[in-house]
Amino acid sequence: MPTRRQFIIGAAALGLLPLGRAAQAMIDYTPGLVTERLAAGETVLADFSAEWCSTCRAQERVITALRAANPAYDASMTFVKIDWDDHGSGALSQSLRIPRRSTLVLLRGDQELGRLVAVTAEPEIRALLDRALA
Repeated sequence: MPTRRQFIIGAAALGLLPLGRAAQAMIDYTPGLVTERLAAGETVLADFSAEWCSTCRAQERVITALRAANPAYDASMTFVKIDWDDHGSGALSQSLRIPRRSTLVLLRGDQELGRLVAVTAEPEIRALLDRALA
């Protein structure tokens, strides 16, 4: 687990990255979007989150930093933000058996490649994203 000092240094270093390397925004979910993207052959990271959730915000900061540091993530997968307050009891959440907000699920075709629930540690989130590169 990184120390506070390592985290602060890493966060400061991200500010030095060229603007062209910044990660793109996540796509806001609408019903059917994930199914369409998977049917088109894309790998999807589904981020079930809520604006008010501090764990979700921590996950988003880690994902944003990882995407900025490694453009291969954006080239390899589509990032979809699913608002828990709007879609937490919807068909996608039910079909994937999402237990709560702050759940990240990596999907390809009809397979779940991995999932993290309430995990904010950079190495674990990086390991999940790395599965999309394989």
